[in-house]
Amino acid sequence: MNFEQLQAFASSSPLLSLALVGLTLAIIVTEIARLFRGYKALRPAELTGLINRDNALVVDLSASADFEKGHIAGSRNIAPSQFDPENKLLAAAKQLPVVVVCRNGQASAAAAKRLKKAGFEQVYWLDGGVAAWQQADLPLVKGR
Repeated sequence: MNFEQLQAFASSSPLLSLALVGLTLAIIVTEIARLFRGYKALRPAELTGLINRDNALVVDLSASADFEKGHIAGSRNIAPSQFDPENKLLAAAKQLPVVVVCRNGQASAAAAKRLKKAGFEQVYWLDGGVAAWQQADLPLVKGR
């Protein structure tokens, strides 16, 4: 497609052209925001490496009943309603890598943002949550 064809398309379909420009700008803004947000999404394989290599603290925001049904080995359970970056467990780990997980990855992204805002240096969240962990055929531990 050359420039003249692009101009012809834009003049014959102004709404589609505006939609294309709008979507392109939205994608660019979203990606720039993702790069500068200060915390990173991890895939399950990356999380296992971080746990084994850097002794990361894994904080599970699942409800207690869900946590007992299955959680990542070594993870600590904090209910979302009690999640506070100044919590004793978290405050002691400000210099360590902290990974926040939940059932599907939604609550953990918001919690990661709060940790970063509170001054934590190495903040991560498990993209897809415990569900992604299970899809990767990684083990869960039952009980507390």
